[in-house]
Amino acid sequence: MRQQQDSAAVLFDVDGTLMDTVYLHTVAWWEALRQNGHRVPMAAVHRSIGMGSDHLLNRLLGEDRERDGDQAMSAAHDALYAQYWSRLEPLDGAADLLKACADRGWSVVLASSASADEFQVMKDALGADRAIDAGTKGDDVRRSKPSPDLVQQALKRADVPPERAVFVGDAVWDAQAARQVGVRSLGVLSGGISRQELLEAGVEEVYDDPADLLAKIEQSLLSSPERLAG
Repeated sequence: MRQQQDSAAVLFDVDGTLMDTVYLHTVAWWEALRQNGHRVPMAAVHRSIGMGSDHLLNRLLGEDRERDGDQAMSAAHDALYAQYWSRLEPLDGAADLLKACADRGWSVVLASSASADEFQVMKDALGADRAIDAGTKGDDVRRSKPSPDLVQQALKRADVPPERAVFVGDAVWDAQAARQVGVRSLGVLSGGISRQELLEAGVEEVYDDPADLLAKIEQSLLSSPERLAG
């Protein structure tokens, strides 16, 4: 971990922000739901990706449902999605963006809802270990996004207060989680959520993907930790 007098951290969501995985999760959840007798349009599934499984199933099936099948659906999703692990690809510019942030003095923390095994697969695929200071996973918190637990845990790992951090994500749930604890956020469109929706959720700047943010980093909030107040 980089220790600086005025340390600051950039917290990165992983699925859809650094890794091109959102639509793979969509297909895996759609099939897991279908196997358990639920016909849910893929468009609805896609718009719930980024939530933890508990919130996702509540949103898609209703909070008043019978929950006996929840564990089976989550297990089915995990098994189906694991078939893609050997083929997971980072989005263009993802690794270079992490390195550019580290070079500018940011502590870089990955903040993912993934399980420990899935997190490691994605981290290996990113190939940017030297730029990454810490990471937090779904297993490390009690409540998933849009609850703020994951952001709070990432702040602890970075050892910075909320006003000295920026969260980068692709989903409205990322922005909502960050906003609840006073962390500013940036958005990318690589998860398939619209610019307007991300702005309405509270992100300050929106970029097409990691490569676009990297190309415009000097004009962005990530240009320097000095851009943050406090």
